[in-house]
Amino acid sequence: MSAQAWWRDAVIYQIYPRSFKDNNGDGIGDLPGVTSKLDYLAELGVDALWLSPFYRSPQADAGYDVADYRDVDPLFGTLADFDAMLEGAHARGLKIIVDLVPNHTSDEHVWFKAALNADPASPERARYMFRTGKGEHAELPPNNWQSVFGGPAWTRVEGEDQWYLHLFDSKQPDLNWENPEVRAEFEDVLRFWLDRGVDGFRVDVAHGMIKAEGLPDFGQSQCMIEGGNVGPMWDQDGVHEIYRAWRRVLDEYDGDRMMVAEAWVQPQERLARYVRPDEMQQAFNFDYLLARWNADALKRVIDTSIMHSDSVGAVPTWVMSNHDGVRHPSRLGLADPGCRPNGLTANDEQPDEALGLRRARALIMLTLALPGSAYVYQGEELGLPDHTTMDAKYRQDPTFHRTNGEETGRDGCRVPLPWNASQPAFGFGGEQTWLPQPENYARYAVDAQLDQSDSTLALYRTLLTQRAEHALGRGRIVWNETGRSDVLSLTNGAITVVLNLSDRDVERPEGDVIVESIPGIGNGQVVPANSAVWLAC
Repeated sequence: MSAQAWWRDAVIYQIYPRSFKDNNGDGIGDLPGVTSKLDYLAELGVDALWLSPFYRSPQADAGYDVADYRDVDPLFGTLADFDAMLEGAHARGLKIIVDLVPNHTSDEHVWFKAALNADPASPERARYMFRTGKGEHAELPPNNWQSVFGGPAWTRVEGEDQWYLHLFDSKQPDLNWENPEVRAEFEDVLRFWLDRGVDGFRVDVAHGMIKAEGLPDFGQSQCMIEGGNVGPMWDQDGVHEIYRAWRRVLDEYDGDRMMVAEAWVQPQERLARYVRPDEMQQAFNFDYLLARWNADALKRVIDTSIMHSDSVGAVPTWVMSNHDGVRHPSRLGLADPGCRPNGLTANDEQPDEALGLRRARALIMLTLALPGSAYVYQGEELGLPDHTTMDAKYRQDPTFHRTNGEETGRDGCRVPLPWNASQPAFGFGGEQTWLPQPENYARYAVDAQLDQSDSTLALYRTLLTQRAEHALGRGRIVWNETGRSDVLSLTNGAITVVLNLSDRDVERPEGDVIVESIPGIGNGQVVPANSAVWLAC
């Protein structure tokens, strides 16, 4: 790894291919659609693109149920389309990160189909987590584990005493990562994509591949508890041996190839173990994503993130939204904008759209002033809210169906992007989109923002330009005393950011204004309520 590895201060844009841009008019986004918007992404000012899964899949969990790790699903195009997209991105100076889903496969993967047709003691079954059920007739699951998506984490094989484990949907059987054949297979998958030229991997459920010996019962829900997954199925020490082996594979290639862990782990000391010098390069900072609109909470997570990343020579990451939770403009518009890892519940109030957008514009000014790497979820540069009123008949997320609607699921943050306010499907492609777009997306469309100097898109472009010019991603922060518990201020190099989290205007410090989250409203004297400003030191 070079001292100036590209990922140490990169801004990485997450593309959810189903919902980014549809090129063939079937209402589902595809790889040629991504290629058609590479100029837009380069002009936005990001450094890399992370693509959620586009592999062959029956799409039971929107592609996170992979049937073939070495091919593109026809929904999204072909391998030739992928190569064209990769070449186009590299020609524009954009790196490409692809999603890797190693905890589980689809139940339609050739390995799992072979396992179901094999004997219980066969090598085919040893690739997965099959166990004999409890009870006189094996009628009870092997233990009491629950699926993250709701309901039991075990499904019985028809006509047998054996059950198979799935920490997510029943169509996503967990692999047995104690099996050398599984480890060898995924090292080969890594090389397949590295040989094609990808620059890195986002590792799905990175904290879940090794389970505690004996698969003991667990007395609590293993779902999100204060921002982290807990239990004998999460964050076992054995996962680190896997990532050390993967790091050796990446180090065979030039170009500072990288991995970023999706690891819902707390405390930060545990998360730092995933980014030690011989393991991954980055891990998503979910403490920051889930932080409340509160000065003390934000300062605490920033300080601990930097401290523990520094302790292992890594860099912190900063992320506010992704494809698995409520978009932050909607979350910040709630009375209690706290942890929403799997979407809103049926009992949540509707967000205040205007307040949420105002706070979102302010928070990105703090985020992009921080050292390390930042992740931007597609559409957040437009200020997109969730589709919080989607009718149940359209919802596809397994979480919604497995909880009988108690959890609304993640569909609201996955709605196709609006590109043109006056076109059908807001210019996404086709006449109808795979998930319905709300009417208010018209005012967030790209074409409606391009010529507006005060649009959210313009704000992101300005901040990303300034961030690069001032090398903020490679800087160090110093906190400034504000005399208030609801105002944050920090300096990074030549930039001072002031974030007013209160509902009242506060006096603005001295300094020339570089950019404001709400242009012109402060009249040079104040930082308005729920807003932020960058000042020249």
